[in-house]
Amino acid sequence: MNLADKIKKLRTKNGFSQEMLAENSGLSLRTIQRIEKETSVPTADSIKKLAAGLNITPDELIDWEITKNPGYLKSLNLSALTFLFFPLLGILVPSLIWFIKKDKITDLNTTGKALVNFQITWNIVFFLILILMFISSKTNFLLFGAGPITLFIGIMYLFNFISIIINSSRVMKGKKASYKLKIKFLN
Repeated sequence: MNLADKIKKLRTKNGFSQEMLAENSGLSLRTIQRIEKETSVPTADSIKKLAAGLNITPDELIDWEITKNPGYLKSLNLSALTFLFFPLLGILVPSLIWFIKKDKITDLNTTGKALVNFQITWNIVFFLILILMFISSKTNFLLFGAGPITLFIGIMYLFNFISIIINSSRVMKGKKASYKLKIKFLN
């Protein structure tokens, strides 16, 4: 049901004429007529006033539609590649993109949580290894040597990169993102 039909239905359900709704909402009669004829799109302020005049919330008046948008999900996943510039960006950038449309796109919450959990886990392991490298170099107590640790960091970067690419492809095919080896920080 479109907005105009919903307003008409609620108005008649409440036993209001267009004039009465105009008086209750503080909008002009002409504005009410234009909105109901769909010759005018109401502003946010008009929607608030209409909702108040009909004794409902603006959310009850507007159908907030959750849409499918695999392109946005792909962009969310690919935004994590910013970890290549600085590891913490792999958490921050996807978090921002996720929160912008959090409740507007199908599977965005599950994909966002999985991705951010994966990136947080990856960052914790990455920084623990860096700390271990630093401590072992200062104490001359090398457990593994610089070569194997550097190789392990390279493998971690490659694993992160491949995980992002695979999951970007998955969401474009309509499948759910599946990030492995993550701790659930966000439920």
